[in-house]
Amino acid sequence: MLLTALVVFFGVEKGIEKVSKFLMPVLLVLIIGIAVYTLTLDGAGEGLKYYLLPDLTGFTVSKFLRTIAAACGQLFYSMSLAMGIMITYGSYMRKEDSLESSVRQIEVFDTLVAFLAGMIIVPAVFAFSGGDESALNAGPGLMFITLPKVFAAMPAGQIIDTAFFILVSLAALTSSISLMETVVAVVMEKFGLSRSKSCIAVIIMTLILGMLSVLGFSAWSEFKLFGMQILDLFDFTTNNIMMPILAFLTCILIGYAVKTKYVEEEVMLGEKKFRSKLLYNVMIKFICPVCMIMILITPFVTEI
Repeated sequence: MLLTALVVFFGVEKGIEKVSKFLMPVLLVLIIGIAVYTLTLDGAGEGLKYYLLPDLTGFTVSKFLRTIAAACGQLFYSMSLAMGIMITYGSYMRKEDSLESSVRQIEVFDTLVAFLAGMIIVPAVFAFSGGDESALNAGPGLMFITLPKVFAAMPAGQIIDTAFFILVSLAALTSSISLMETVVAVVMEKFGLSRSKSCIAVIIMTLILGMLSVLGFSAWSEFKLFGMQILDLFDFTTNNIMMPILAFLTCILIGYAVKTKYVEEEVMLGEKKFRSKLLYNVMIKFICPVCMIMILITPFVTEI
């Protein structure tokens, strides 16, 4: 968190842009390298089939809803939606910059990196678990418990293990920089503070909340609310409730209150033509609100 605050302290151009220009290529090279290595393992082919080919056995309405909701929810993580990050970074763009072109680049690289990340984890775990599908459902433990065991059994496993967790650290750093920059920008604008003072205020608040999460796994491990530990409660509240509600209200605001023309005019500042205008209108008015409602209700649906 202190490293994140240091980057944000230097601002967008001197801090975030410089770090991102270095970290992003390194991140991509590590992902590709480990993914290629993983596919050379014995049994990885079956894992790749499991990863790429859909399984429609045992289909239920509940399973379908949960799958769709999980896919939509994943967008919150990978695309940094409903967190204010895109709005914050978008406000730093020049008027002549192409929004549509930027969005396409984000879509392509985000999907590519997510796909390659799956190629690292699924075939490797599948290969070393002897095809045990349940090993892929370990949640957070998959990364911090199962995968280290997988790497330990690999040839040159220590090297791959080190590279993978460097990769995870870099990914976490780039995400935390984006999140902190958004909060710092809001504090600067709303309270009229300098960037340095805003960074100090935000890092103090973040460390306090972070300590609550840490204590939830140690001294306060017995404390549970709604059957969840502190970190799990934070995670569930923000990702399953707050973010879908915010995304839903954003769709209503842009789609029906201020109208989509508000965004269309902004896009046209850097474009001769808004090529995805029709798709954007349909998504923001009809598709996205329905998806947000599905994400909201799915955690509370047991079986239909």
